[in-house]
Amino acid sequence: MRRRAEWDWERVVPMLGKGGRTGKNPGYTVLHQVRAYWDGLRGADLVPHRTLIEPHGLRDALAHVFLIERIAPGLARFRLAGTHMTNLMGMEVRGMPLSALLAPASRDGARALVEAVFAGPSIVELALESDRGLARPAVQGRMLLLPVSGDDDVCDRALGCLVTEGDIGRGPRRFAIIRQRTETVLPRARAPVSEPAPRPAFAEDARAFSPPAPLAPAPGGAAPVTLGPPPRPPRGKPQLRIVRNDE
Repeated sequence: MRRRAEWDWERVVPMLGKGGRTGKNPGYTVLHQVRAYWDGLRGADLVPHRTLIEPHGLRDALAHVFLIERIAPGLARFRLAGTHMTNLMGMEVRGMPLSALLAPASRDGARALVEAVFAGPSIVELALESDRGLARPAVQGRMLLLPVSGDDDVCDRALGCLVTEGDIGRGPRRFAIIRQRTETVLPRARAPVSEPAPRPAFAEDARAFSPPAPLAPAPGGAAPVTLGPPPRPPRGKPQLRIVRNDE
């Protein structure tokens, strides 16, 4: 049974998800961890339900993860966000559109990608590069968007992860999309049913041996007749004898 519970973000993030101001590259291993966690929640479903996502399952990546919901075709807003997004923007991003993290030139192209996440459903991975300026050094980033079903099992939410490399500097930092990859989510393949090995040509089915059932007693209390080997002929005078002509 699915548990209907939202994250207590104010309580969980200070304990588990504090991110530094430098935003140094965590090795992008958190992207793989989030993808593996999402894939493990799918089970037999096409995408996992939002109520299955729990903070302790994302313990090592919590500062970098977020949850968005679809509000219009190609548009989504933050429902929950880790502290790394707050550090990048210099403000709380919950309730803001996802496009707030993107440079204006990349927002139109991002609409189709965001819509693909929900309508596909699809997995979208983006390579990002920040703008530069005074007290704003170059920052590289990688974003992962994973579709999630919400109410009535409609795919209208997505679990996201954003990691960056480089000093954040003065916010807000916005990113241009420099590469993208879209992967359609497919149902899990069922395990093949093993068939018995074919018998050699002209082979017959082996029949199990079962001893004959004992016969019921004969009428009158006589001993039951049993099956056995044929009786040997009685020993005595031979029926044939040799006749000698010299007598």
